[in-house]
Amino acid sequence: MSRSHGTHSPNIPYDPLPLTQDPRNSVYRDPSSPLTSTFDTPPVELTSFPEGMQNDATVPRFLPASRNFQGGNEYRDSFLSQNTSKTAPSAYNSSVYAFNPDSGVESIGYRDDPALGTTDVSDPPRYLEEKRSAYSSPHSKSKRSMIIFGSIAAAIVILVAVIVPVYLTVIKPKANNNATTNTPNPTSGGTGSGSGSGSLAVVTGGNGSTITTENGTTFTYINTFGGTWYWDPNDPFNNNAQANSWTPPLNQSFEFGTDKIFGVNLGGWLTTEPFIAPALYEKYQTTTPQAVDEWTLSEAMAADTASGGLSQLETHYQTFITEQDFAEIAGAGLNFVRIPLPYWAIETRSGEPFLAKTSWKYFLNAIQWARKYGIRINLDLHALPGSQNGWNHSGKLGSINVLNGPMGLANAQRSLDYIRIIAEFISQPEYRDVVVMFGITNEPQGTVVGQDALSRYYFQAYQNVRMASGIGEGNGAYVSFHDGFFSFSEWAGFMPNADRTALDDHPYICFDAQSDAPMSSYAQTPCNTWASNFNTSMGAFGLSTAGEWSNAVTDCGLWVNGVGLGTRYEGTYTGTWPVVGNCTPWTAWQSWDTTMKTGIMNFALASMDALQNWFFWTWKIGASSTTGVVESPQWSYSLGLQNGWMPLDPRTASGTCVDQGIWNPPLKAWQTGGAGAGQIPASVSQKIAWPPSTISNAGAVTSLPSYTPTGTVATLPPPTFTVSSGKSVTTATAGNGWQNPSDTAGEMVGISTCSYLNPWIGPSAAPPSPLCQSGSVAPGAVARSMITPPP
Repeated sequence: MSRSHGTHSPNIPYDPLPLTQDPRNSVYRDPSSPLTSTFDTPPVELTSFPEGMQNDATVPRFLPASRNFQGGNEYRDSFLSQNTSKTAPSAYNSSVYAFNPDSGVESIGYRDDPALGTTDVSDPPRYLEEKRSAYSSPHSKSKRSMIIFGSIAAAIVILVAVIVPVYLTVIKPKANNNATTNTPNPTSGGTGSGSGSGSLAVVTGGNGSTITTENGTTFTYINTFGGTWYWDPNDPFNNNAQANSWTPPLNQSFEFGTDKIFGVNLGGWLTTEPFIAPALYEKYQTTTPQAVDEWTLSEAMAADTASGGLSQLETHYQTFITEQDFAEIAGAGLNFVRIPLPYWAIETRSGEPFLAKTSWKYFLNAIQWARKYGIRINLDLHALPGSQNGWNHSGKLGSINVLNGPMGLANAQRSLDYIRIIAEFISQPEYRDVVVMFGITNEPQGTVVGQDALSRYYFQAYQNVRMASGIGEGNGAYVSFHDGFFSFSEWAGFMPNADRTALDDHPYICFDAQSDAPMSSYAQTPCNTWASNFNTSMGAFGLSTAGEWSNAVTDCGLWVNGVGLGTRYEGTYTGTWPVVGNCTPWTAWQSWDTTMKTGIMNFALASMDALQNWFFWTWKIGASSTTGVVESPQWSYSLGLQNGWMPLDPRTASGTCVDQGIWNPPLKAWQTGGAGAGQIPASVSQKIAWPPSTISNAGAVTSLPSYTPTGTVATLPPPTFTVSSGKSVTTATAGNGWQNPSDTAGEMVGISTCSYLNPWIGPSAAPPSPLCQSGSVAPGAVARSMITPPP
């Protein structure tokens, strides 16, 4: 989407200059992405504007906008053409905006061009003639005039000699004591830029610039890829930042299918996992209950009041991922983060021990940090009520209770509500250019719940998102469906003409049969295993991404399979597994030699090339509190960067997979929100309408507990930013958490006269009988009346 331009002030007593009121892209043909500037940090005077000055104000007549080299697509290196500062429009052959010679190509370089050196200007072009004419030398003054002006000058000198000392000793100190600083509200998730406040504060920078965080700590921004950060506390929703030169800034559209997703997960942060944050769990291995998932961890922490109870989780949110991580992610040449978020970020219900509504505050921090560094977010709903897969990272290890078992329908209804609530928030204009993808459910066990029920659930979730966002490019996020562990081919043609959807696969090889083959033998494994599937799916379905993958080729590592579950490689995992070897060579990364590191690097490069649009799992693995080191090294992108087994530039992966027939863009128009988007044929909609007629391991939906939409919706709160302008301090408009005011359905809640089971009860329990008291409407009978579908 294009950046909007402000309107001209009605107080200007003269007509605006020509072309300034037309949309930029309707008049100008701007060059494409600039070369990396030789100036790492823009000068102060180019990073902010005096109070009251319009953001799109035209440059002064004799401050020409920079032209690109030889009519090409590059910007020249100069202070005036810094891509990190606000620039004015330029129209060819208009002396109002830029002083171009009559020919289409400049005959000489600008004087401030550091790449061109001294230029002979003996034959000046027309724009210099205009300039000299406008600023020609004054005519000779008369002697009398000179005497008058001399007297005035002497008087001025005397006044300055008196006034300046008074100002410096009396007025300025008082003004400084009363000054209002431009800082964000501490609860807002915003961060400082690192250069003070006021109209001349530095609000943007590039490689080598200094960042000052909200708590006052500083670090140096390292980004050798042309990335620029942007943070202005008086403009907290500005989207000027750019992660790197090959990724569009946030105020421009990311062309899915053409622009590549180079992403990383922030696993274990807002949804904890034992192997990612082992120190959290190691403390509670001898308690009752033993911490094996976030449910039991929460119970153990709540009982440990001496250590702060559940507030320990908030300390983890505050420290595990920080602003500096986002800066380093951009500096690593990446452009996306996938952030797992649990349903308890919104609310919990009776008996659920999770820390409710707290991780949401830190997701708001993530949005602000991503905005600051030009990174886009894929929000991943990682944990659903009742659990969608029974694994520890779904909140509770054990049984599957979404679309499975007697509470399978009710938990799905509740999950769809949470999808709707999140969609309403991220579809707001303040957030939709940052949160551009929404993974509606992480890793549902499709083989347990069935593809028919999962398809219907996905279709309803899609409707909920589009009800909030609307249809078409720029209206909310892409809707990402996990494949449910079905093959890509089984999803080919799913929901034809659906508006901006993606299919998500998590290709791992470490959880299958184990091998003691050396790491070097895996150099082409991703190319031979994954490339063809992704190429085919990009054509048969549309955008197909790898939402998770890692460098692990064995299941070695502390708690990779779960707390106390052992490993397949050593033959200690649940079930019957042969002993393949000892895990130490795969985890003792401090002693890895060049051969091992090169082997991992080659595997990573092949994976990146084969998968094309990917999110590595994960950015960071925390150290064990027992050993003091990372125990699952092949799962940590940042550790690999620091120690030489991950590429410093992900673009170097291109071409690693030889003759794999990499898919050629673009996607079809409807797949990217263009013509035909949202026009799903009625025959398809009817075939996958919600709800399914039966639920796995439970029977007909009419015999199962379900909810009704009569509750109060738990909307998500926006951040709070205070902005200053002189002595005026106001609160920035941040949305109200609900994009579509026409979406008025209540939240799914229980019917007071009906009976319900524990949402986590498991599939073996029988449904209540009778479901409801005599005369009440059976829950299953009203299950279809959820949300009015979008037009």
